[in-house]
Amino acid sequence: MMSRFGIVSDAAIVSGECTDVYFVHTDEVLRAEGCNPDVTMEITAYALPDDWGVVCGTADVLSLLEGLPLDVSAMPEGTIFYPGEPVLRISGKYLDFCKYETAILGFLCHASGIASASAHLIRIAGDKPIYSFGSRRQHPAIAGMIERAAWIGGVAGVSNTCAPADIPLAGTMPHALIMSLGSAEAGWAAFDRHAPQSIPRIYLCDTFSDEKYEALAAARAGAKAVRLDTPRSRRGDMRSILEEVRWELDLHGFTSVKIFLSGGLTESDIVAYGDIVDAFGVGGAIANAPVIDFSMDIVERNGEPVSKRGKKGGVKQVYLTEEGERLLLPASSESPSGGRALIIPALKNGERVSPDSSDTVGEARLRLQHFLCSLAETNK
Repeated sequence: MMSRFGIVSDAAIVSGECTDVYFVHTDEVLRAEGCNPDVTMEITAYALPDDWGVVCGTADVLSLLEGLPLDVSAMPEGTIFYPGEPVLRISGKYLDFCKYETAILGFLCHASGIASASAHLIRIAGDKPIYSFGSRRQHPAIAGMIERAAWIGGVAGVSNTCAPADIPLAGTMPHALIMSLGSAEAGWAAFDRHAPQSIPRIYLCDTFSDEKYEALAAARAGAKAVRLDTPRSRRGDMRSILEEVRWELDLHGFTSVKIFLSGGLTESDIVAYGDIVDAFGVGGAIANAPVIDFSMDIVERNGEPVSKRGKKGGVKQVYLTEEGERLLLPASSESPSGGRALIIPALKNGERVSPDSSDTVGEARLRLQHFLCSLAETNK
């Protein structure tokens, strides 16, 4: 069940062994009672870190449940959702998927948290690109999942080489390269000699000397951009450091050399420096983003609406009207005029509803970008 590095295997997840023990007890008790009701369960978050979130992780849920005698409907990945809106619905015999609740929620909670955090950072940064630099802030076994979610969330590139194919990799050099060669100039020169020309010449400029002097030296060495990764213990007034770097570069005729900022950046840093920085490398604020606190609740049992305390019973649908209004209605009610249902069928009795038109990562990313563009237009 566990690998050398403490990783739960795919086989353990698919078999339902990776679950909370109380679902094992539930399965045993219900089987002993001869009880296996037809249920519909909805996955909903009633509180979010921000005012809206981004659905992500659905692909893993569908992969897990495919082949089981279940109907699954969901908001496609990259769809925006709000508190109280179901994002995924499962219908079938309860014991056919009881043991999978832990994994299902884990897939959605984690990936949606990463995608949501990325999207909010992108919204704040505007036309300044953000790159996912959080590999060292995450367990290596889930690096691909995190980079995938960050890409759907809108980042311009990712640093981890295990990211899914077709997601652009970004990153040039660490401090260790410069320190191994003994000086910043030696590090930049070696990089320029040996790195493929397709990799942009972005030189790290705060290893040994003052940022503005290293930035100026890097520009003279042919840098297209300078990266500042100054540790917080040496930052002082980061705004002043950035202004000094920009001033010296411009003063000496390097107006086209851009500034790339990384190193423990948060949302407030992007707000504070977005007018002077040309691009951001963000680590923990993406890789360690708060998970979305989804819950999975039975809303229908043997065809009758039910709910536990504090939840709304009955199967629901979320509609988006032509005017941009969102409506949460019982699924049995008549759809509003011009309204588009956001929760759409994905599996029917375990089979893909549209096997030839499976949603791609690119389509999920584009779906979110359309929303962010419309949000920007609304806020003008």
